[in-house]
Amino acid sequence: MPSSDIASFSCLELPVASPDGHRACLLARIPAAPQASLLWVPALGVAAKHYLPFADALAAHGVAVFLHEWRGNGSSNLRASRACDWGYRELLEDIAASATVVAATAPELPRIVGGHSLGGQLAGLHLALHPQAASALWLVASAAPYFRAYPAPSRWWLPLAYRFLPWLARVNGSLPGRWIRFAGNEARGVMADWARSALSGRYAASGLDVDLDAAMAQFHGEARAIALRDDWLAPPTATGFLLSKFRPARTELALFDAARLGTCADHFAWMKQPDAVADFLAG
Repeated sequence: MPSSDIASFSCLELPVASPDGHRACLLARIPAAPQASLLWVPALGVAAKHYLPFADALAAHGVAVFLHEWRGNGSSNLRASRACDWGYRELLEDIAASATVVAATAPELPRIVGGHSLGGQLAGLHLALHPQAASALWLVASAAPYFRAYPAPSRWWLPLAYRFLPWLARVNGSLPGRWIRFAGNEARGVMADWARSALSGRYAASGLDVDLDAAMAQFHGEARAIALRDDWLAPPTATGFLLSKFRPARTELALFDAARLGTCADHFAWMKQPDAVADFLAG
């Protein structure tokens, strides 16, 4: 994207505070005449700054983009360890705090929430708890991890991984994701909540007494999702399973191959060449 186009956007770093003392910055790209706002939740282990090319591409379409920071990543003031743990409940409180900042910064704009991979799932869970928080849900390479929603052979071995990774996090005090080359260094509570949904097919958060699946069904806005043809982490069948938990007024699921994407159609390559993804989502 030409530097003159980027210069036409407002580039902000907005402080976000959660009730339990977590602090982070919300990265924002706001065009001169925005038509909508998007709160975007990254994938597990990925810092918000890595989505700036995607935010710039969407801002060129008139979308004000706010990049949420995961607890434990990037600008977050916490890091997962044996002494510092959290789960989905705290992550959802962080997203709600970011949503409050978005609403205060762009109060008149139609609101969208979305995310990549586990970030898309948490964006959906945010809507389960706050169904009026947005009128649309956008997902990229995001799928429910339920093993039965995956094609063979993945569904045969995934239950073993879903039991091993939380065990490793418990023994180590946190998941050594950078060492095993899966996600980042993640809180053991997050891995326990993730594995529970992956094995049962239903969402739950430790310490949160809400039937999240029933609450997800109360969202009646628009859902727009992209699955990537060579992405074994989020195949179309598992993306479809995630979308089935909602009752959107309109659902659009697109399958992108490398030709349409302009790069490898895997879980992460689109982040560096996001124009085709931005064109579809904002189109």
